[in-house]
Amino acid sequence: MGTILDRIIEVKKTELDYLRGLELANGVPRSKRSFIEKLAHANEMKIIAEFKRASPSKGDINPHLNPQDQAQLYAQYGADAMSVLTDTSFFKGSFADLQAVRKVIDLPILCKDFMIDPIQIDVAYEAGADLILLIAAALEQSQLVELYQYAEAKDLEVLVEIHDEDDLKKASAAKPKLIGINNRNLKTFEVNLSCTENLAPLVKETGAHLISESGLKSVADVDRVKDAGAQGILVGETFMTAPNLKETFRQLKRPLRTVQ
Repeated sequence: MGTILDRIIEVKKTELDYLRGLELANGVPRSKRSFIEKLAHANEMKIIAEFKRASPSKGDINPHLNPQDQAQLYAQYGADAMSVLTDTSFFKGSFADLQAVRKVIDLPILCKDFMIDPIQIDVAYEAGADLILLIAAALEQSQLVELYQYAEAKDLEVLVEIHDEDDLKKASAAKPKLIGINNRNLKTFEVNLSCTENLAPLVKETGAHLISESGLKSVADVDRVKDAGAQGILVGETFMTAPNLKETFRQLKRPLRTVQ
């Protein structure tokens, strides 16, 4: 039967022929929106605010929310970048969501998907992404390096996601500038913030900027990963369901003790 991640990857494979059939402009001039540059000068926790309608673990989160409306609120309340889920089958997102968001904000936009082929990177670029996600657990080391280099050649930044030391070993082969520690195990979808605490020292040794992802709901949660060395956080469900979005941003924008 396989894990949840296995099932997602199998579905991704079936989508590639459709994506290859799309007509892409390729090479259209665009301005550079760098999230890495923001991290390099950070004196407060940098926030990647995510638009996520649903997930395999939670089911529907906020399925009818308008991506442009949410994007403009994220930008207004202090997001440093925005993540858009473009997977349809498991997260009810789309590349159309990313295109819509690109039209209304100037923040760096992360295309959050399960990338296994360069065509997905091409489509993400066409839709307006500034960053893409590569998940170490979903890729062989050679695949990860190939996709990383392909994205960089398109002047895209890459967030390489890890969950354990084996993932970090694979990720390190690409010499990434940006590593995300996912507190959620994509094979079981269980969440534990100690994942960031345990892996952060090893990530910091690589010299990469560190993002903590998943399960961040409170000031105490953010302080835990900040103290471990995270310079940024990726937050989805907490923002998608917040009764007072402005106040939630204010609370999670924690000062960093030192500029990394």
